Amino acid sequence: MSLIFLIDLLGTVSFSISGVLTALKKQMDPFGIFIIAFVTAVGGGTLRDLLIDTPVFWMGDLSYLYVILGAAVLAVIFRKKLSYVRRSLFLFDTIGIALYTIIGVEKGIEAGFHPFICVGLGTMSACFGGVIRDILCNEIPIIFRKEIYATACIVGGSAYFLLIRTTLPPEIVVVIAGVIIIGIRLLAVLFKLSLPSIYSKP
Repeated sequence: MSLIFLIDLLGTVSFSISGVLTALKKQMDPFGIFIIAFVTAVGGGTLRDLLIDTPVFWMGDLSYLYVILGAAVLAVIFRKKLSYVRRSLFLFDTIGIALYTIIGVEKGIEAGFHPFICVGLGTMSACFGGVIRDILCNEIPIIFRKEIYATACIVGGSAYFLLIRTTLPPEIVVVIAGVIIIGIRLLAVLFKLSLPSIYSKP
């Protein structure tokens, strides 16, 4: 099993659980829970693959469907263990965007795209599953609010693109880029950091 494939599966698990937690908060039925878990896990990657004109990753490998289904079932069974739903949602969502950003940038590098496009693909892979999830759950997507979300993906994706071209082992590069993304998200929430608003307060 390659490192990139393993990262992809871990990201799928994280986003699946994130989707399940959101669906449970909306009190959806089992079918709705699975659909939200599915679109959260594969939505961004599907859009990425369509844009770069490659086979959609989950359609050629049923491992992703099995992983999503398994993660969704386990998340439902152990939902009481995830007592702090909001905190759990944040945790799994943050881990998911870190892993999927790396996958998206790597896909761009393999396709030979410009660095800006590679980072953009990473950000899209990480964020657009959550966008679809929030729209289906009748919420304003977090990426469109003032929270630092996509910015973390851009910074971490840029770091991955630069570091992967050094002599550092790929595993170390993945860890560094992932820590950067997770760290920015954690610091933003901890210190209530956000992008400046263009709207004046009443």
